[in-house]
Amino acid sequence: MLQAARNALRASASEADAVFLQRFFKTGPGAYGEGDRLLGVRVPATRRVARSFRELPLADLQTLLHSEFHEERLLALIILTDQYRRSTPETQARIYTLYLANTRRINNWDLVDTSAEHIVGAYLLNRSRKPLHGLARSDSLWERRIAIMATFHFIKMGEYEETLKIATRLIQDTEDLIHKAVGWMLREVGNRDQATERAFLNQYHAQMPRTMLRYAIEKFPEALRQQYLKGTIPT
Repeated sequence: MLQAARNALRASASEADAVFLQRFFKTGPGAYGEGDRLLGVRVPATRRVARSFRELPLADLQTLLHSEFHEERLLALIILTDQYRRSTPETQARIYTLYLANTRRINNWDLVDTSAEHIVGAYLLNRSRKPLHGLARSDSLWERRIAIMATFHFIKMGEYEETLKIATRLIQDTEDLIHKAVGWMLREVGNRDQATERAFLNQYHAQMPRTMLRYAIEKFPEALRQQYLKGTIPT
C-alpha cells in the first residue's frame, strides 16, 4: 500500500508545478524551506490520494514523514489527522506520540498548519499544556509554530487562555512565520471574543512586531486599526 500511495501522488505531479512550488515554499539557500524537494502535486490532489489511502498503518505513515519529498510528508499528515479523528483513545495517543517524535520532519508552515491543531491541540485539550510550552521554547521555528497553531483547537472550543500565554512567550520571536501565526491566532480569538483580544493588544501592541500586529487587527474597523498601528489607543 505504501508504494501504491507514492505512485498515486506521482501520477498527479507536474514539472511546472514543481518549479512553482519550489519557489512558493522558499526552498532556496538560506530560506526557511532550504533543501526541501517538491514533486509538483497540488494540495487537492494530495487530499484525494489521502482519501484513497486513509487506512495506511502508522509505520508506513512514519516512513512517509521521513520522505525527502514535501508532498509525501503532507500526505502522511493529512492521513494522520483523519485517523486521529476516527480512532480510539489508545490510537490517538500513539498518533500524538508519533507526531511529537517526528517534529523535525514537520518542517514547513503548511505541514504544521494542516496538522497541529487536529493532533496536538486535540490531544492536549483535556490534558496538561506543558508540552506546548516546551515547544514554544524550542530553537526550532517549526516546533514554535506547532505550539501556537495547536491552540487553534482550544480557540474553537471557546478557550483562549493558552493562546494568550503562548502568544506572550512568542512576542519577541525573530521569525516572520511566527509573527504571522501568532497574529493569526490572536485574530481568531478576536473573531469570537474581541474584548479578550483587545485586552491583550492593549497590553502588548507596542511590543509586537509589525506583522504580528497587522495580522491580529486585520478585521478591526479602519479607525481602530490605525489607532493600534499608531500607538494611540487610550490607556
